[in-house]
Amino acid sequence: MGRFSKSLDKYSAKFLGRSQVFLMDLTISIACSVIVAIVSFLLDQDIFQDRLFDLIWGVAAGAGSALMYWLLKTYVIVIRHFSFKDTFLLGAAAIGKGLVLALVAILLGRYNVEVFVLLLFDIVATTVAQCTVRLLMIYVYDNYKKQVRELERRERVLIYGIEDKAVATSSRLRGSKRYEVVGLISNRTDIEHSMIADQKVYHLDTQEEFETVVNQLSLRGIIFTREKDVAAEEGHLVRFCTERGLKILIAPAVDEITGAPTPKLQVRNIKIEDLLGREEIKISMDAIQANFKDKVVMVTGAAGSIGSELCRQLAGFGVKKLVLFDNAETPMHTLRLELEERFKQLTFVPIIGDVRQVERLDFAFRTHRPQVVFHAAAYKHVPLMEENPCEAVLVNVYGSRNVADKCIAYEVEKMVMISTDKAVNPTNIMGCTKRLAEIYVQSLGKAIEAGSVAGKTKFVTTRFGNVLGSNGSVIPRFREQIERGGPVTVTDPKITRYFMTIPEACRLVMEAATLPTENRICVFDMGQPVKIDDLARRMIELAGLVPGQDIEIAYTGLRPGEKLYEEVLSNKENTDETSHDRIRIARVREYAYGDAVKAVDELTKLSRVVDIPSTVKLMKSVVPEYVSNNSRFEEYDKK
Repeated sequence: MGRFSKSLDKYSAKFLGRSQVFLMDLTISIACSVIVAIVSFLLDQDIFQDRLFDLIWGVAAGAGSALMYWLLKTYVIVIRHFSFKDTFLLGAAAIGKGLVLALVAILLGRYNVEVFVLLLFDIVATTVAQCTVRLLMIYVYDNYKKQVRELERRERVLIYGIEDKAVATSSRLRGSKRYEVVGLISNRTDIEHSMIADQKVYHLDTQEEFETVVNQLSLRGIIFTREKDVAAEEGHLVRFCTERGLKILIAPAVDEITGAPTPKLQVRNIKIEDLLGREEIKISMDAIQANFKDKVVMVTGAAGSIGSELCRQLAGFGVKKLVLFDNAETPMHTLRLELEERFKQLTFVPIIGDVRQVERLDFAFRTHRPQVVFHAAAYKHVPLMEENPCEAVLVNVYGSRNVADKCIAYEVEKMVMISTDKAVNPTNIMGCTKRLAEIYVQSLGKAIEAGSVAGKTKFVTTRFGNVLGSNGSVIPRFREQIERGGPVTVTDPKITRYFMTIPEACRLVMEAATLPTENRICVFDMGQPVKIDDLARRMIELAGLVPGQDIEIAYTGLRPGEKLYEEVLSNKENTDETSHDRIRIARVREYAYGDAVKAVDELTKLSRVVDIPSTVKLMKSVVPEYVSNNSRFEEYDKK
């Protein structure tokens, strides 16, 4: 199709050659003269009863036409650019032919009124016929060219897989104006070259086989239908495509949350998140729905990366009301518009508020009486919190205490707090404040369990690592740097991190909320650590560029409070099992509730007056495993 389109473009530049235009016009002109003569003969006109005259008339018509087209050079008019003014030139040529025929009639003594009328008809017929033929040619060509262009815009793709999702995607793309499916790819050799759903099955084992098929089919890309296939083919088909410059696309066949078919197939370019994804997490949908259906659920930090995804997933579980609590106006507005559009039956209430404002929290709890609370509001950026430790304490520690206390006051059934892997042996302010929040929430739950504090709320804390694509995280930053032309900044060539997709993390959070994990800290299986340097290089390659050539990688050094390696959350030495293979219970030091209250009270008091040295020293005293790294606060560590 590509070669044909180029040929069409070359052909359309002249439409027809000059000699071809000359012969076409001559044929039309002679045909018009012959038709006029035949009509005259059929009307019993005497002028065309003589066969010799008929022959001379025809020859004269041809000669006169050829002479006029040559003199007036009508054959140089590009038919594709034919315009109204060109009709005058064709009319003049027809008149010239008429004068030649009139001269012949006079010389043969046949000129009279009847001949004059016939010549007039000949001139008009010739002019109209030539213009009509040109207009018809332009009309037919433009329509044909439009169809060819529409076909040319369709990208020829192969779909990866032969399972139901892949076949269904192939069927749904029939008639697509953008993609033309030309086959399926399978890693099974026994069905190579067979036909499934009218599509040929290819097996591309080597790069040579891949190149051959790409050239034969004029291939533009490969569509995957499952994230796990993308990750499995990262070092094979995905790399072949990036090296060749082919598109790598993904077309999820079902909605990520509910499993329901999407109304419109959304084919998109593959992202680095797809390569880092793991096998789909199995969650207890029935148990989760039973836990949240027809209940009032509140999410703090609702407009953030984790909070907003929790809202999306909760919206699909039939909650009675969803209360959104956040202090970020614009992200809250964006989330509101999304929920209104996607979940038209959902009853939800957006509340602008801050977890540090006890009165505003009290209003939200008192007005809407939530039964389940997800506490995701927090300051999370390590370098910023290293520079602003008192604000980190007020939001992450004091704010979490406020939410937990309101849950007790208004008899919330369960509070689920979102924590982080940086709370494990923290080396920075952010991680330590999250550990302090864990301590307060867990000690409060234990006190209720022991009967020393009145209340019925059950507390669950969940820890996990970095989430892919969250606001301000490494992947969006790398993406922006690549779009700007680089450089991509990596702190250290050896630095590694654990990653989890946002939907994956939120599913596990809700799953943990259904397990018997009250007053304990749940940690998630984060898989294998990812080298950030490798992540940056793969993102550059996915953008069709070459690391070190098109986009430079700059190493900037570890930031304050940053580790080279994050702690492993879920090994057997520091956790206990649950009924879910991805969720374990962390073994942590437990604190008495009275001690936790005293520590939080003092930290809040110091933070309000911005006494940074005293605040940090107290944090290190309460959490002795907090040892600063690459930070100005190392001087407060016990030697």
